[in-house]
Amino acid sequence: MKRTLLRVLFAVALPAVLVALWWLASDGSTDVYWPPLRTILKTFPDVWTGDRLKTDVLPSVLRLAAGYATAAVVGVALGTVIGSYRRVRAVCEPVLEFLRAVPPPVLVPVIMLFAGIGDTMKIVVIASGCVWPVLLNTVEGVRAVDPVMKETALSYGVTGVARLRTLVLRSASPQIFAGLRQALSIGIILMVISEMFAATDGLGYTVVQFQRSFAIPDMWTGILVLGLLGFLLSVVFQVVERRVLGWYHGLRAASRRSP
Repeated sequence: MKRTLLRVLFAVALPAVLVALWWLASDGSTDVYWPPLRTILKTFPDVWTGDRLKTDVLPSVLRLAAGYATAAVVGVALGTVIGSYRRVRAVCEPVLEFLRAVPPPVLVPVIMLFAGIGDTMKIVVIASGCVWPVLLNTVEGVRAVDPVMKETALSYGVTGVARLRTLVLRSASPQIFAGLRQALSIGIILMVISEMFAATDGLGYTVVQFQRSFAIPDMWTGILVLGLLGFLLSVVFQVVERRVLGWYHGLRAASRRSP
């Protein structure tokens, strides 16, 4: 119980300090582009009503979820194949390095030509950026599977899907989750960027509309919503990771306790 309280305290302490500094630094501001934090917080409930959450936040979250899930499935599947076979890796590696170096926002106009300006375009943009950390971490995780464990599984006749599920993916899962964590932050960024192009709803579209209409406090509230969304998604991810990788964290804790 005490450890839990300390973790909560440490998690809340830095945000509280940053908010206090922001409040003090902006308290006497008369700059139209840098309104006081109290003005932003006062505007927040008037802007982000239930209807706006439904029409702007929900579509953004659904697009992010679709793009992120697509990237996770594709990244893990391709990463497992590439990491398992040396010849496939040798053939694919130059192409992967080339494609990874292309910033996903640059591809937005190209994707618009093929996918239009609807939700499909936004989902493809998110998936195209999120897939790389998942793919590359999966490749490295699969390559790092213990050779002794491979030989042991082969000796006991564990092959095919059973070997893939119980050995390869399980051994690579810590690194896969590291890639998924990186992909989540990339996905939020690409969600906003994709909604700034030919969109009619979403958080990115709303923030840009506020900026173009010089509703600066409203624009800042949209930025706060994005920050809160990122924080909530991070908390959910940590809960899922702790549950799925409970065996891994248990092994690490046991190794730290052992002399």
